[in-house]
Formats: sequence, C-alpha cells, structure tokens
Amino acid sequence: MNKNIKILLPILLSAAIATGLWLGIKINQKVQPARTTSVNYFQPDKLSLLLRLIEKDYVDSIDQHDVIEQVIPEILHELDPHSTYIPAREMQAVTEDMRGNFSGIGVQFVMQNDTVMIVEVLSGGPSKTLGILAGDRIVKVNDRNIAGKELPTDSIVSMLRGEKNTMVKVSIKRPSFNELLIFDIKRGEIPIYSIDAAYIISDDIGFIKVNRFAESTYREFVQAVEKLIGMNAQKLIIDLRGNAGGSLQGVIQMVDEFLPANQLIVYTEGKARPRNNYNSSQNGQWKEKKVAVLIDEFSASASEIFAGAIQDNDRGLVIGRRSFGKGLVQEQIPFLDGSALRLTVARFYTPSGRSIQKPYDNGIEEYRSDYRNRIMHNELSQKDSILLDENLKYQTLGGRTVYGGGGIMPDVFVPIDTMEVTPFLTAVAAQNLIYHFAFEYTDKNRSSLNQSAANTAQLVDYLNKERIVEQFVVHTKEKGIEYNHSEFKKSEVLIRTQLHAYISRNIIGESGFYEVILEDDHTVKKAIELLKKDKGETLLTATAEEDSM
Repeated sequence: MNKNIKILLPILLSAAIATGLWLGIKINQKVQPARTTSVNYFQPDKLSLLLRLIEKDYVDSIDQHDVIEQVIPEILHELDPHSTYIPAREMQAVTEDMRGNFSGIGVQFVMQNDTVMIVEVLSGGPSKTLGILAGDRIVKVNDRNIAGKELPTDSIVSMLRGEKNTMVKVSIKRPSFNELLIFDIKRGEIPIYSIDAAYIISDDIGFIKVNRFAESTYREFVQAVEKLIGMNAQKLIIDLRGNAGGSLQGVIQMVDEFLPANQLIVYTEGKARPRNNYNSSQNGQWKEKKVAVLIDEFSASASEIFAGAIQDNDRGLVIGRRSFGKGLVQEQIPFLDGSALRLTVARFYTPSGRSIQKPYDNGIEEYRSDYRNRIMHNELSQKDSILLDENLKYQTLGGRTVYGGGGIMPDVFVPIDTMEVTPFLTAVAAQNLIYHFAFEYTDKNRSSLNQSAANTAQLVDYLNKERIVEQFVVHTKEKGIEYNHSEFKKSEVLIRTQLHAYISRNIIGESGFYEVILEDDHTVKKAIELLKKDKGETLLTATAEEDSM
C-alpha cells in the first residue's frame, strides 16, 4: 500500500498541473456541477478534481485520507523550510511544548540495559508526593511488563502520560528492596521548564540558561532574575545557545524588561500581512542592568529576536557565533480532524530592518545543509571565514554597523573550541560512554553521593578524591576503547569536567550540571571578562572592535 502511494505521488502532482483542463471536462461530464448566478458552472480546483477522479476511476482501491496526508507535506515542501503540516496524532505534543506543561507522573528516565531507570523525580509532581526515588526501575505499567523488552522511549512516554487526574499503576524495583513496590499514581500537570539554571557565576554577575520560549517562560525568567538580584547581581549573562525558539509573546515580554519605553523590539511583514511593530512598554524593570547575550549556530527564531533587539537597540553585548537564521512567521490553521497547518505568512525583522531569515533560494536541501557548509568553510572557528554582504549593512540605534543576510552576527566572536578533541575522545563519544558511566556510577553510589554533596563544590571535591577519571579510563578499556595516553592527557580536563557535570546533574539537577560544565566554557569566560571590564562606560564602547581567539 505504501509502495503504491509513493509511486503515485509524483504522478498526482504532475497530473494536477499538466492535465487539469482535461480532468475538469471529464469530471463535469460525470458529476452534476453546482450552479452560480451566471451561466457558468463552478469548477473545483485541480487537486480536488484529481482526487475525485482517483476516488471514482482509479484501478486500485486507495485510502484518500492517506493520500492527502502524504501530499500536503510535499506541497508545503515546495514553499519554504518552515511551513509545515501537523497530523492530529502529533498535535498534543506540539501544544504541550508551547504551553509549557503536560499531564503525567512527573519523572525523567533513561533506558539503561533495556530497563527504564528514573533519573530525576520532578519536584511537586505526583511521583515525588508518593515517594518514588531517583534510581528506581520501572518494570511494569498497568501490569504490562516493560523490563527487557527494548521498547522505544516514545512508547514508554505514551504509557506514563495521559489526561490529568487519570490513574496509572506503576511497579517499581528498588535496589534496596527484594519485592516490587506498587504505586497507583494519579497523573498531574507537570511543568516543562524553560530555565535550566540561574545562579551567581562570578562576583556580581548572574547567569541564566534559557532552553526554550513557551507561554510559561516569561514568568520563570522574572522569578530567576529577581532571585539573582536578591543575591546582589548587578549584571546578567543570558545564555540562548542551543535555544531553537518558541513563543513570540514570551520573548517580547522578556526583551521588554530590558528596554526603555517605546523602543522597537521586532516587526513582522508579509505579502498579505501589513507591517506590525512590537514596541517596548514603559515597565522595563531591568533597563539599567548591564547584559550580555550568548548565541551560537543553534540559536533560532525567538532567540534571534531577543539577541537582535538587544543588539540593535545598543542595549547590551551579543557574544558567540552567528545564529541559525530562522525568521519566518508561521500562522497555525486548525482542521476539523484535529490536525493543523502552519503556514508562513510573514518575516521577522530586527529593529534596524534586518531580516532574520537566511536565504533558501537554492532549495530546502541546501538550506538544511547550512550547518555542514559552515563547518566546511571554517565559519565556526574563524571569524574571517564569514562572508558579510556589504549591500546588507544596517545601523543600530547608536549608529553601529550590523549586517543582514540571515541570523544574528555577534558583537564579539568566540570560535568553537576543538583543542581537546582527540581520536580517543571521539571514540568515547561515539559510544556515549561519559554519560552512561556517570549514570551507572551515580546509581551505585547514590547514598554516599547524597551524603557528601550539600552543593556542587562539595560534590566535585568528593569526585576528585574518589579519582573518578581513573575509574572511567578502566571503564573505557572494558568497553573496547583503545587507550592512548597522550591523547587521553590532551582530553583529560574535558573528560573530567563532563563526568563531574553529568554526575552533578544526576544528584543536584540541571543547575548543578551547568555550574560545572560552564567553568571552562570559553564563551562564558569571555562574557564574564567583558562584564567585569565595564566600570561605568557603556559595555559596547568598552568592547568596540574587540574579538576573541
């Protein structure tokens, strides 16, 4: 059936273009047309005619719904990279992601040796209330055995998630108990957090890691900043690296807090959508705070709106590498069957007039190869390798020159760090050994780790005393990795940092992970250096023409 549909798709689209007139005549001979007030008959569009003809006269039986479900993405594929069709079965997950919550039991898990192992029990969730612990193994869900079954992760997720206040029975094996523990859990609303970490990273500098933009992001962000200000933070680093975007309203509310009244944040414009300006209000709470924004090649959409608004209004410093370049506005149009169309209707423009969207004139496949092309052209490691279009110069509010052409170019470029990458580290990464070793170590030593780690610094000190890196080397040899001493020594600091960070995540949470992993992060170090250098003059003046190597 699928083979027939795949063969049929090109024929359908070609026939729709080449034989529309003939189909219209043939259909009108067999189907009574609807009359209008004139002598002409109403003629449906070619695709509708084509589908009618296939349904009525095609030699084999075809499920028209399946044909339509496959044809729609093919049509959208010809328009732009981000117009998309969302089938009804995927709408719930999409809605949950944008809303910032879902209904479930409130645990994070990994598949380890075909076993569902709980990594974290979310605070305030149903599992936490019932006493389920990190390290517990889920072996049954509603009496269905799931241990050792090699079930896909999304299948496990679908069993544990469900409508709010519905019940699910979970059987758990806890290492310290011989018998299974049975929990009847009432599913509750579980937040999807946008803020991974918020802490004082150096002196009076606060750090906030934002992983997405959802309806709840602004509220989380305000709470994070207020916490840091309460800890005497005078300057802020906002890390948007790897943040693929999300809610427009969330990012506008966030930027608004940093700008004086009536400054342009972003505007949208399209063929059928007149220009729409989004301006700051007069309620910005932190318009006097110095701010640095971190971006990279995976920062997209709402992240680029935030960085572009800060940059074009000369409000702070943007540090890192050129962002992704997604600046197309999608409007979601629901269908009666629960599916939806996200159709591109406009483009995003920064306050200076730059289009955030990178070009896709050479086709979507070339567009999707952009990251690979950046690597090949050394753009991630050398600023001079970035081609700037002199015809796309723009001016910030203060008269600085910025460039369009897709994405946000940082004020201070920081190359990707590959100095510690060796064949040994590559072999370790290929098997994801650092992550798995960190989890296994945590699982075997959870009690002693909890007793010895009141905070991240104490945990790292404990791990150093336990010579965790030497244990890891033994583990790599057991997994068949060929040990090379000189390569190991070159990668040792990075390996140690990652081990400490993953174990810290298992014991302390996301905040502990970032406190460790960012200690040797070059982009963060550059931001701290520049924020400390600022002694009263504007940050932009202090860093004019500055670059990072």
